Parts: sequence; structure tokens; C-alpha cells
Amino acid sequence: MGLNETPMAERIHIGFFGLRNAGKSSLVNRIANQDVSVVSDVKGTTTDPVRKTMELLPLGAVVIIDTPGYDDEGALGKLRVETTKKVLESCDIAVLVSENKTLSPVENELVDIFKSKKTPFIIAHNKSDTNGFEQNTKTDIYVSAADGRGIEELKEAIGKNLDIKQKEVRLVADFISKNDTVILVTPIDASAPKGRMILPQQQAIRDIIDAGAVAVVTQVEQLAKAIENLKSPPALVITDSQAFKEVAKIVPDEIPLTSFSILLARYKGFLDIAVEGAHTIDSLKNGAKILVSEGCTHHRQCEDIGTVKLPKLMKKYTGKELDFAFSSGHGFPDNLAEFDLVLHCGACMLGDKEVMARMSKSQEAGVPITNYGTAIAHMNGILDRSIKIIYS
Repeated sequence: MGLNETPMAERIHIGFFGLRNAGKSSLVNRIANQDVSVVSDVKGTTTDPVRKTMELLPLGAVVIIDTPGYDDEGALGKLRVETTKKVLESCDIAVLVSENKTLSPVENELVDIFKSKKTPFIIAHNKSDTNGFEQNTKTDIYVSAADGRGIEELKEAIGKNLDIKQKEVRLVADFISKNDTVILVTPIDASAPKGRMILPQQQAIRDIIDAGAVAVVTQVEQLAKAIENLKSPPALVITDSQAFKEVAKIVPDEIPLTSFSILLARYKGFLDIAVEGAHTIDSLKNGAKILVSEGCTHHRQCEDIGTVKLPKLMKKYTGKELDFAFSSGHGFPDNLAEFDLVLHCGACMLGDKEVMARMSKSQEAGVPITNYGTAIAHMNGILDRSIKIIYS
């Protein structure tokens, strides 16, 4: 992604739900003013969630999600219905598209799910060009994907019903002052994306610049020289979690040190949970089952941190035989009862709502959860140091 683009995790997620052939895809295309979804008279044309990032006035940066029909049938249909439910965990607002003036029992079931997930919702009564238009309310809007009537009113209703609070927390800027220098340690290895920085590094650099401070970016091998070249010590050193152990040896104790992953855990709102979860690594037994979960679906490298490096480190640290399972993207399991620990990535690609849904699932199942950076810091004996600047 370009530095001028809003990351997907920071965008408003708008999910479109409803029965087959209610016109969800047609309505999504009309709102987006482009062919986002395939449209057909055949029921069940949309078989998987379709996501489209775009700028949508007057809302700004959004992700529009078109979902399969909730009344889908058969074995595959059942899977699609479950997928539709899972999509809701990432939605800031839901739009129920109905071709009826009075909701059917299945549509009312969807409304009950919206309420149980505490997700704001709007009912878009589609095909009103043939069914007849009625008076709009705050949550019931009469529209026509065919001729475009009611589309602007629907956009405005989405904005009015959104329950998104402005974040008070920043990624880095809370801990620095104007003209401070922050060193970012960003190893370039086989897993680094060619020709660009990963998202947390981009976000940290931007936040430091917005705070009027100075960002110095280097690799581990040049870190000592970078510190030496400064006239005064840096206000903070932020490292990639994989280099935590090496960086901690180089950075003097009096200089604050943390990682991108730990800062992300705080930014996403689960650092306390992650710290508590990291300490439970010490009590893992032989045969303990660990879920390693990635929020994105990048190509796995031979020395991938989630599938290779972390399992190796955890086995060495605990001295135990551990059983690892893996998930990626939006495929987080609903049932966590079989696991003894969830080890999550920094979640830079996931929205806050989806992240907190995963935290809630773990807590409800009584399964500790932590993230890569917090776990690595703990296993290297530097967790207290790496969170000191955050809790001081």
C-alpha cells in the first residue's frame, strides 16, 4: 500500500447482509458507483464475502463487504451462512437489505444477531421502485438499486448510525515530544516485503513525523553506530520483535526500548491482556496446544516468524513438547476450548472491533492470549523493560 492510503484496519467497515436475491450486490454496486460484486438473477451468485476498499462520501475511507445470502441452502450454504456471521465481527455497521416492507423470520434472525453483537444496523428496503416507497426513518431507508433512488439517504443514514469513537491513543506520539529522535530498527531479511516497509513501520514513522519528532530508521547491524552518531540519546528505540534480543544488548538500559508489536497491542486496546497471557507461557505443560494466529494472509517464508521461529523459541524456552495449530486472515476459530494459549500477531491488518472480538472469545473460553512481540520480550527476559515507557 502507498503511504498516502488509509490502512484497511483504520477504515470504516460496512457489511451488507440479507437473503439471496434481495439485491445486496446490486445495491453495493450502486453505492460504490462501480461493479464491486457480480450481479445475477440466479440465487446465491455471491458465494464468498467480497471486500472493496474505497473512498465513499460523506463517510471517507471505508471497506464495503458484500456477503452471501443468509438463507443459503445445502452443506456449502451452511458454511456460507457461518462465514456471513463471522464477517459481522469486523463490521462497524450492518446494512440489512430486504425486498420486503415487513421483515421475514430469517431477516429478523439477522436483526437479532446484529443486536447480540452490539452492531449498529440499518434496514435498506430495496426494490422500492416496484414495491413502493415509504417514509424513511433513522434505521429504515427505502431504496432502489435499479434507479438509484434513496441511495444518498442511505449513505447519510450509515454515517448517522455509526458508533465510532475517535481514538485518544496514538501509536508512538504519546511517548515523545517535539524534536525528539526515535530510532526504528527494521531488519531486512527474507520475510521483509521487497521494496517497501511493513504497515506498522509505516504507521510509526508517520506518527513520529506528525508529532514533530525525528525518525531514524536503521537495521540491527547499524544500530550501535546510529546511537553513537546522535549528539544526545534517542527518546525511544522501537524494534521489530524478531530482533528484540540483539537490540536489547545494544541499547543502553537508560534508553527506553519497545517493539512495534507491543505498541500495536496498546494501540488496539489489549496490551494488559497480552502481558498477562505472556506470563502463562511459563506454566505450559507437555502436549499443550498453541494457536498461532495471523491477521493477514502473507506468503509463508522458510523462516516465517509465526510458523517457524516462534514455535522453535517457545519449545526451547519451555523445554516442553508443544502442539501448534495455525490460522490466518479472518479465519479465527469460534471454539478455542482445545487450546492452552493463543499467540496472535500484531493485528495491524485487523480493525479494532475484530481484534476485540478475538480477545473476548479467548477470555470467554478461559484461554490466555498474547501477541508475538509481548511473548518474545517475555521469553528474552526483557518484557518489564519493553513496557516500562507505556506504564510509567
